[in-house]
Amino acid sequence: MKAFAELTPREILAVAISSEEEDARIYMTFADDLRERYPTSAKVFDEMAEEETNHRRMLLEIYEQRFGPKLPPIRRDDVKGFLKRRPIWLTSNLPLDTIRKEAEAMEFQAARFYQKAATQTTDVEIRKLLGDLAEVEQTHETHAHELEKSLLTENVREEEDRTRHRMFVLQYVQPGLAGLMDGSVSTLAPLFAAAFATHHNWETFLVGLAAAIGAGISMGFAEALSDDGSLTGRGSPWLRGGICGLMTALGGLGHTLPYLVPDSWPNAFWYATGIAGVVVFFELWAIAWIRTRYMDTPFLQAVFQIVLGGVIVLAAGILIGGS
Repeated sequence: MKAFAELTPREILAVAISSEEEDARIYMTFADDLRERYPTSAKVFDEMAEEETNHRRMLLEIYEQRFGPKLPPIRRDDVKGFLKRRPIWLTSNLPLDTIRKEAEAMEFQAARFYQKAATQTTDVEIRKLLGDLAEVEQTHETHAHELEKSLLTENVREEEDRTRHRMFVLQYVQPGLAGLMDGSVSTLAPLFAAAFATHHNWETFLVGLAAAIGAGISMGFAEALSDDGSLTGRGSPWLRGGICGLMTALGGLGHTLPYLVPDSWPNAFWYATGIAGVVVFFELWAIAWIRTRYMDTPFLQAVFQIVLGGVIVLAAGILIGGS
């Protein structure tokens, strides 16, 4: 890699041309990713990609006038200290806010880099070139905001907010809720069966811990392998799997942790079991609230489904453990 101070004006122009070309491709990728979900925002990125392409043409014309038709094989990745683009655009179904923030960061970083580099060089020609590039990047950022204001009307923003809410539910709430339900309900039977079979807190805690972690791993892989998100728009399968697995484990650990109460305490078993029962009550009501808030399920219906199911599983565990 070459230091920036070692670059010739020809190489600086070549790096700028390749940078504009790469940024145009990134914006086109953003636009393609958003087109079905947020068509108006996709149009913004189409316009930004066209701007980058126009600037590339301008730089090519300047380069050909001064140095001829052949570009040296150098890119910004070959220059020490040059800004790097994170490969975030390689991920499909990115949240709209994430894409917008990434685009703003791209333009801001480019302008800042050129400005800083311009102040560090003593070569007048290079200094002027870097200053011109900084102004171009600042124009990009300003133009992006102008495009967003002109295209994203209040009605369009409301529609995009509704789409963003649907995507949030699909990508985060649904896998998280599925995991929380499985972890909170499915671990009740083995935990309370072990509790009433042994009447020892530590052994009960170990059973609950194993059940929670095992269920988390199982649910995580099941969610990740069930849908790659390409057709449903549910996002990265590994992100969904991670959310589902984590919430499953947390759901099981909630009523397992009370059994850390030392067996040496007076009435330790009943003390821990009482706390665990209270935790179960709040877990089931929290699940019912989430179903009502995000899944449009009537609250009483959600309570009946979740609480009744949880009570049945809990009773089964107690009966099995006490037999």
